[in-house]
Amino acid sequence: MLSVFSSPGHYVQGRDATAALGPEMLRLGLTGPVLIVAAPSAERLLGDAWRSTFKDTGADYGIHRFGGECSRAEIARIREAAQGAGAAVVVGAGGGKALDAARAAADELGLSFVSCPTAASNDAPCSALSVIYSEAGEFEAYQLVARNPALVLVDSSAVVRAPARLFSAGMGDALATWYEARTCVAGHVKNMRGGASTRSAAALAELCHRTLLADGPAALSAVRHQLLTPAVERLIEANTLLSGLGFESSGLAAAHAVHNGLTAAPQTHGFLHGEKVAFGVLTQLVLEGAPSEEIAQVLEFCTAVGLPVTLGGLGLAGIDRALVRTIAERTVAPGETVHNEPFVVDAPMVADALLAADSLGREFCPAGGG
Repeated sequence: MLSVFSSPGHYVQGRDATAALGPEMLRLGLTGPVLIVAAPSAERLLGDAWRSTFKDTGADYGIHRFGGECSRAEIARIREAAQGAGAAVVVGAGGGKALDAARAAADELGLSFVSCPTAASNDAPCSALSVIYSEAGEFEAYQLVARNPALVLVDSSAVVRAPARLFSAGMGDALATWYEARTCVAGHVKNMRGGASTRSAAALAELCHRTLLADGPAALSAVRHQLLTPAVERLIEANTLLSGLGFESSGLAAAHAVHNGLTAAPQTHGFLHGEKVAFGVLTQLVLEGAPSEEIAQVLEFCTAVGLPVTLGGLGLAGIDRALVRTIAERTVAPGETVHNEPFVVDAPMVADALLAADSLGREFCPAGGG
């Protein structure tokens, strides 16, 4: 099996980085017309900066308001808007779902894609895949696209103005990177691009993990006050670049499959991707029989940065065992990444791991467990 490392063409991050969007695109040969697929919050934050940066380069641009869900219908709407505008480049601006929908539409049209996340809430910005949901918010599929973004531009000033909960959720998504990567590397399973992991990818995943543990709580404290500190910049890089490269080029395992399973419960739809992934990490460690010290470290970290460590913390208080079985069955659906674990995984095993993880979380946090 060939080793495959996948990455965006160019990565830019820093204070007021949006001012450099037009020049960076021009330098990379990404000329207009440009369609910006924007979440409403992104347009409010960056609308003036877009006008200025594209005026400087003379690029024509238009804005498509993202509908809120990365669904087949929304992707079709973006595709139609891009065709109507004669767009040569699609720019996604906002959270992970806005980026995923814009990326999928650009790929289906064979257009270049530029990723401009306004929150460090997940590791979607750098990747060459989109997570597709139903209109009701239930996970449907991973849609692989032909290329990673030509440019990822992260305006740190916008990130610290987003709700702190989004920043915390990004840490939950990034937390899974190393635990899933090491499972895939040890098992010699294919990564998200169909190849073996490189040592570089595994090292980036491990650096992501070390950065979270070292800087996560301090960075979150700063973000709660909309302060941009070196710790915040390091966490933005960990949540966005390190996690993105690590998961895509090393692979996913049980934690993300548990996330997908949790979406089968409507009660979880109000919770963020990274919040569900964080509980997936705890479930994966239980499933793998990880040492108690490692599980305790995850519980301590999640509690410190406001991530859920119980089913109740995801809207599933009361432990409906029938619903747990439904979640477990969705987790082990054919093609799910839980099957990258180095042993056969079935629904009863996942159901027990979910309940055991919940029990550990409630014992660790008797007041509610996130």
